[in-house]
Amino acid sequence: MASNGSAGIRDSPLEPGIFLEEELGSDWYIYESPEPAAPDDLFPEAIPECHPTISPRLYHTVMAPISLAVILALSFLVKRRRLRQSCWNGVPGLLSPGNLLDGDGPRAVAAAVFGILFSSLCQLVLDPAPLPLASPSSPTAREFWKILALLYYPAFYFPLLGCAAPRHRLGYAAGTLLAWGHCGAQLGHRLQCPLAPKIHPLYSTLSHVPVLLSLALLSLWYPAVLLRSLGRAHAPETQIPGKSYYRRYLKAVLSKRGRKGGPAKIEESLQARIRSHLLSYVYIPEEGFRIPLMLVVSVTMAVIAVYQVSVLLLAAVVPALRAVRAGLTKDVVVLLVQFGLVPSRGPAVPGAMEQELRTARHYLWALEVCYICSLALCCLLTCAMLLRTLAMHRSNLRALYQGAVLDVFSKAHILRPSRESIVCWMGFSSFQAAFACLGLLIQQVIFFLCSVAFTFLVVIPLQDGTSSPLFGIIRNMWPFWLALVVAVLLQHLLARSQFLERRSLHRELTNRRALCIVTFLLFPINVLVGVLAAVWRVVISGLYNAVHLCRLDISLLHRGVETFDPGYRTYCHYLKVEVSQCHPLLKAFCFLLLQPGRSEAPAPPRDTHLEEGLQLTHPKAPAAGRARSRRLRARWCVAYTLLHNPSLTASRKTALADPAANGAQLGVPRP
Repeated sequence: MASNGSAGIRDSPLEPGIFLEEELGSDWYIYESPEPAAPDDLFPEAIPECHPTISPRLYHTVMAPISLAVILALSFLVKRRRLRQSCWNGVPGLLSPGNLLDGDGPRAVAAAVFGILFSSLCQLVLDPAPLPLASPSSPTAREFWKILALLYYPAFYFPLLGCAAPRHRLGYAAGTLLAWGHCGAQLGHRLQCPLAPKIHPLYSTLSHVPVLLSLALLSLWYPAVLLRSLGRAHAPETQIPGKSYYRRYLKAVLSKRGRKGGPAKIEESLQARIRSHLLSYVYIPEEGFRIPLMLVVSVTMAVIAVYQVSVLLLAAVVPALRAVRAGLTKDVVVLLVQFGLVPSRGPAVPGAMEQELRTARHYLWALEVCYICSLALCCLLTCAMLLRTLAMHRSNLRALYQGAVLDVFSKAHILRPSRESIVCWMGFSSFQAAFACLGLLIQQVIFFLCSVAFTFLVVIPLQDGTSSPLFGIIRNMWPFWLALVVAVLLQHLLARSQFLERRSLHRELTNRRALCIVTFLLFPINVLVGVLAAVWRVVISGLYNAVHLCRLDISLLHRGVETFDPGYRTYCHYLKVEVSQCHPLLKAFCFLLLQPGRSEAPAPPRDTHLEEGLQLTHPKAPAAGRARSRRLRARWCVAYTLLHNPSLTASRKTALADPAANGAQLGVPRP
């Protein structure tokens, strides 16, 4: 009966369904209940709306009219009270944001204000309300307000830099009040509302760190300069800006002190060469030379750009990877197993599902580590390239100051300002910041892909003890790699021992017939070697260009077409303006001309009661030799500045254009 019953069950119409149900019931892929994901990990709690005491709209509504009033008052002060009534008949004009071509100006103030402006523009790109004074009604209107904001923010922060331009106590006092107002409002807003729903809760606070540091610097600098000016209230007006620096530069050039240390060794050890190469990427200040103000601003903007881009990349990607890893379920793991992204242990292995879930989470953790490590490496490389730019810029400026144009440019250039050079000088710092941003993004993509490939093709298979596709390719193609290595080594050995003959003074080619035979026989293998060399050329060119994209002092193109590189062309024209307008020897010569002469003491009255012979004798001046030496030294300094100024070469006479006029020895002097 039992057998008949079982046979009846098998012959019943439900037999296929029961059999399918029994087979699927043993498969954990379908019926094993997945673990529910934590809702807090996948969907974090919404950040409540924050209403600070001083809202952004109120802050801009109050500070914008105050800044406008301050800049107008200082303009009137400069025109009326500082002996400039002859300029436009004393009509007030707009203040300058400092002399950016000056070598001895307030460098920290300029860098801080430019940093505030650039950080505000970085936040402007992602802000839904770009203009704080008005809210856009549509996406089209938002883009229009962004264009207006690009003009509003420079005008809004302009007084922070303009207050330092007059070099007056009232300007310093106004700058102190403005800096304290901006810093207090920004700091209060960050403390009351540290979290924001944009991108990441902490992104708004982290992106405002350069703004807070720059405002803190201004809040300390303006009061310090104000107290210093009040301390010398009865002192005369300050000297011409930059005079001290150009005097120090001239003194360093004319110094007769010998170089420290002995002569350089011809052969250096490997450790010494590595050390010198690493030190070439570190900018060490030297006596008598200062980096131009615009380059200081450019490097500061590039560093802030690296910080802003790295914070954005971290806030946009890392939390998303962590949320995906925390919310990973077994259903998703089943899908990954079916696509082959996660290795399968098989349904018969107990606990295989939990093991594969841990493996998938481990893979996501490895992606996060690769992303963070590649981003840190990109930031370090970009900062190293910027330091290298400072060292190269100093050597280029020194060469151009001496008139060695061909040591810097591939072709001869006239160091005169032109329309294109002025435009490039104005956009140099902006180009540097933009190139740093784009270079960091490209580096991050390349290094992240390389680190992921190395991790999943080498590191993880070695940890798990499994076979990697890369190891399989290398194992299967070992005859090919062995043939290439043997062919290359054979050519090097033959070239060293058979095809090159060493003589007393030089080397010569020998065994030419054997050389031609070996060349023909190894032609197919050299084609394969050439393919690998071409691949390596593409890889190394891409890595080199990605790493050096932030540098404007070198061209990424060939010397014949380097003018098509917009970054390098901007840098070349920037150098022309800097050298022609800020030549330190020329400035020192101008300051020597503007220096007032020393008034000599009047001659003592003659005694009329002396005899006639005594009256005819001329009394000897007590310090005539010292005065004469001072005059000779001053005239020699003037002549030196004139002869070594390349910008005056075109204005000299034909006789002075001869290299012999500048002290060059063209031949053996006549007896």
